[in-house]
Amino acid sequence: MSQSRRIFGLALYGLAAAAAAVDEPARKTVEAYRTSEPPVLDGVLDDPVWQHAPVIEDLHIVVSDEGAKPAQRSRVQVAFDDEALYFAARFEENDPSDVVAKLLRKTDVSFGEDGFTVTLDPLDRGRSGYMFDVNPNGMRSEGLFTDIDRQNWEWEGIWDAAARRDSGGWTAETAIPFKSLSFDPARDAWGFNITRWHGRDSEQHGWVSFNRTQDLARTGLLTGLAGLRQGRGLDVVPGIRFVQADDDLAGRDETRVEPSLDVFWKPTPALTSALTLNPDFAGTAADARQVNQTRFDLFFPEQRAFFLQDVDVFEFGRLKEESGLPFFSRRMGLDDDGRPLTLDAGLKLTGRAGPWSYGLLGVRQDSASGPGSEELFVARAVAHVLEESALGAIATSGSPDGLGNTLAGVDFRYLNTRLGGGRQFEATTWYQRSETDGLDGDDAAYALRLAMPNNEGWKGEAGYKVLERNYFPALGFANRTDVRVSDAELKYTWRPEGVWLRSLKSGFKWELVDQIDGAERSQELEVKLMEAENQSADVLEIEQYFFEERLAAPFEISEGVVIPAGNYRYQQACADLATGEQRAVAWETTVCGGEFYDGDIVSVAADLTWRPSMHWRIGLGGEYNDIHLPGGDFVTRLLRLSVDVAFNVAWSWENFLQYDNVSDTVGVNSILRYIPRAGREAVLAVNSQYEDFDGDRRFRSYASDLTLKLAYTFRF
Repeated sequence: MSQSRRIFGLALYGLAAAAAAVDEPARKTVEAYRTSEPPVLDGVLDDPVWQHAPVIEDLHIVVSDEGAKPAQRSRVQVAFDDEALYFAARFEENDPSDVVAKLLRKTDVSFGEDGFTVTLDPLDRGRSGYMFDVNPNGMRSEGLFTDIDRQNWEWEGIWDAAARRDSGGWTAETAIPFKSLSFDPARDAWGFNITRWHGRDSEQHGWVSFNRTQDLARTGLLTGLAGLRQGRGLDVVPGIRFVQADDDLAGRDETRVEPSLDVFWKPTPALTSALTLNPDFAGTAADARQVNQTRFDLFFPEQRAFFLQDVDVFEFGRLKEESGLPFFSRRMGLDDDGRPLTLDAGLKLTGRAGPWSYGLLGVRQDSASGPGSEELFVARAVAHVLEESALGAIATSGSPDGLGNTLAGVDFRYLNTRLGGGRQFEATTWYQRSETDGLDGDDAAYALRLAMPNNEGWKGEAGYKVLERNYFPALGFANRTDVRVSDAELKYTWRPEGVWLRSLKSGFKWELVDQIDGAERSQELEVKLMEAENQSADVLEIEQYFFEERLAAPFEISEGVVIPAGNYRYQQACADLATGEQRAVAWETTVCGGEFYDGDIVSVAADLTWRPSMHWRIGLGGEYNDIHLPGGDFVTRLLRLSVDVAFNVAWSWENFLQYDNVSDTVGVNSILRYIPRAGREAVLAVNSQYEDFDGDRRFRSYASDLTLKLAYTFRF
């Protein structure tokens, strides 16, 4: 326990060192116009409301030359009535052909294109918020801030938008219902920001920015929002699905019709409860496959809508996609291989009241270890303290495998984004303890991380984490325990003026993983020799890696190929070239070569996206690894092909094919989707799996299913 006391002491010292802040400039403010006649969402800004609503014109460049005046003029207006917030935007362009808008499918996110984003922080606490984005084709996407500067674009909200291109540029109108937001009716001022994305030169124009970024640490203020109501705050989403499933290996066919029900109720505008009965995730895209060259589990992100709702409330310790997560929602409703388990019911309660945020989530599902069912539960509470900091606690109960397990943890994050010279300081510390049947003692985990997350000049961070031998987060993610993890990163960003380069970065990143008993050790040093980005967002990176591995036992890295126990030191060099996402043909290629344990490796990864028009997007990618070891040689191949067709903003057809020679299987995922309006959806999904059973390169079907899903949202 003496180590954990030292960690907390260091955290307090870091907080004291960061106490000095600077005076803030005056906060930008705009008053929303209350209208009795909502606009018609058609992208034509001739509605009476836009003759009276205030105009915002003082946008500036965020990236690359922060504060400079854009060459293109922008005008944004805001109004509201009893039902919704309305925004109108006029974005001028000298040459209309310079407008970049290749996306039309609702499930896309328009990175790299022209776009208009509204950021809302209804509680004005800089902790959580919403993003609503529309591109010149009228394609909508939305996301959540899961922290001050972290975003999740998988969230789905009900709102509407329209856009139109003309000879002078493009226009957009949006309507964001208050029923889709969590807010405090007593507040008449919300945190607010707007962004114009300029695709041709990959520039970002914003209303408020700081340190070349826009996040919840700095927003303007949207005032005048008095008398807001949310009605009953009730969304009822009945659904039905028709399933035809074939298991060729077992010789079993199954046809079934299953109803489902989702109910979302806001008893207050700041409190949301969600109930799901017999949920269906047929519209969820397949996981992208990964080839594992380690002896540890890989991380796959959450994509299911029910679990993504208010996901920010359950964030813990600034952990993301790393070992030590106390709660990871993919542990619910899926087995260890990512295959669906029957989820009978789920209940979620999330809310924000005063300085508090809290969440409760419970599900009843099939057991992952055999017949029967399991009840799983997680609770999270966060108190927002000081100006930008937070103190929280988490508890979980249950295990998908039926093993008795509970976990409790606390975390504290200190954040100060208001230091002089555009600097920021962040310190995070947390402590967890699990209790598991059959395991006694050595079940704690704790960490400290200090960071200066600046976007220019020097940027650095360092952390220390301990996961004891019997620490077991049954509803979380820990692919390696009985370890001490130390890491550090230092990077310098140089932004030259008046040249074709937007930025030039260099630095290093180091990680040391020591087994507590000293038996094993992993060390990696990444030296970034150069990362150069031009004004079109094309990036070239050159890196050198140094590895050290101490293996206490041999492990099989490929079938029949074993790496013996022992000490290994090796190094590799990598080069990565990526084009800006705004291009009609965008691609990224990474080439690495060098030593690999006591052998050598050549690795190539590539992704190409071709968007010939707004209706088509074709993606081709893959990985190739050629590995030579004294114990044997092997090659791994992974291929991904996607062909997506957007017939219009309502109809789309998504097709995704994957193959890898490790499993020797081909997976095909095809989804025909109809979304006439947000909250109304019809999905026809086909999933098929093929395997080369005999090694003759002839793939035979071994499993397939066809699902038709219909859902309609009734709002009260």
